[in-house]
Amino acid sequence: MTTDAVTDLFSAIHSNNLPGVQLLITAEPELLRSVSPSGLSPVLFAAYYHRPEILRALIGAGAPLNLFEAAAAGETERVGALLDEQPGLVNSFSPDGFSPLGLSAFFGHDEAAELLLTRGADVNAVSRNPMQVQPLHSAAAGNHARLAQALVRAGAEVNAAQHGGFTPLMSAAQNGNAGLVLFLLSAGADPAAQTTDGQDAAALAAEGGYEEIVILLKGEASPRQETRNAP
Repeated sequence: MTTDAVTDLFSAIHSNNLPGVQLLITAEPELLRSVSPSGLSPVLFAAYYHRPEILRALIGAGAPLNLFEAAAAGETERVGALLDEQPGLVNSFSPDGFSPLGLSAFFGHDEAAELLLTRGADVNAVSRNPMQVQPLHSAAAGNHARLAQALVRAGAEVNAAQHGGFTPLMSAAQNGNAGLVLFLLSAGADPAAQTTDGQDAAALAAEGGYEEIVILLKGEASPRQETRNAP
């Protein structure tokens, strides 16, 4: 396995060149175990760049999946098998700082996330990287409403703030996901919370042109603000 071949593989994944990836891993199967300059496996690299066809091709070609890769790829059976072997891995962190639950949440893999929760995954685990995200932040950012709801029901903190002060409600508003906004509000999300640069969820929704969400959020924020200011 040469350095050029590794470079070619990750370049092909980045450019979404499925035939190129298939040609490379067929010629040199050991490339499936290679890592990018940033330390990512081909599977995680494909997941992060949202290359689902390439991701499936890599797995189909026999890419070895650790717990983080299995969680990111939604390979629920593999997640379960790995936890059967090493239950303590359920609350471990990937080299780039994410928990298995955080990865399954970001990529919207409901079944994998549910399995991880039943195996004892910490629903409020904070990523060990500058993003400081919890699984609920990841689900909201990925616009995965059903999974976000499952996390809240499992005890996720709806007002937890990640780096920059962003809350799950802010992500839902920024994505224009009215259903998730309503659910988070009903679960106690604070519409008056602000980012470190002073923006609330309504302001973020306004930037995206989601006027209905702006009206909804401002209607929720006003009575709460009045309550805060009451003597």
